[in-house]
Amino acid sequence: MVYEPRTYRKLYSEKDLVHFQVQLGETDLDIAVTNGVASSQLSMEVLNYITEYRLALDNYINMHPRFLTTLEPYQPEDVAPWAVKEMCTATNLAGVGPMAAVAGLFSELTGRLVARYAEDVIVENGGDIWLKTSTVRNVAVFAGDSPFSYQIGLEIQPTETPLGICTSSGTVGHSLSFGRADAALILAPSAILADAVATATGNLIQNEDDLETAVDFAMSIPGVSGALVILGDKMAVKGNVKLVPL
Repeated sequence: MVYEPRTYRKLYSEKDLVHFQVQLGETDLDIAVTNGVASSQLSMEVLNYITEYRLALDNYINMHPRFLTTLEPYQPEDVAPWAVKEMCTATNLAGVGPMAAVAGLFSELTGRLVARYAEDVIVENGGDIWLKTSTVRNVAVFAGDSPFSYQIGLEIQPTETPLGICTSSGTVGHSLSFGRADAALILAPSAILADAVATATGNLIQNEDDLETAVDFAMSIPGVSGALVILGDKMAVKGNVKLVPL
């Protein structure tokens, strides 16, 4: 997998949070926490934590290589690791392969760990976010060359968190998409589910006539709270999504 610099991270502008990064292979985490919480000890705890889950996932893939490559829903064994089962539960609801939820998985795992120590936590993993906040936050929407990129954001209320905010794109990034959406953004309490549904929703979009169908599909999946899809200068929104100008 080719590494892509996370240049958008230079745009973060929270005044009350401190950012640090943890990377393990393709898992590239930016973690924002309440001032005074970030430390080398916490960084090491996060690294050890995600290493444990990553090893379990890699061992499972070595024994079951189809888990890595299939683009269809996958049925895990009863003895499969917890992470495998969680990915399969989410992606089976969305109708996509299990690896469509891997970025959301590590965002959520990390977020829930760090939230033991900090009231406010934002974990971003390749654009997939797990968020817990005590104050209103605005999350910018990136949609490639669309005129909406960085011009609109999502207003997130504390009562809506913990929240997963995950995006799939057919025009930006390295993740596999069969659609042409500049952005298919999904909100759900589970970042694992949001990641899976973002992939499935993005796959549906070939032209602007597909936008409404795509958000209807996303909102039909239990657990999804909001959907936003963008193709060029067209957008469709459904569910609990409050857009604000940036």
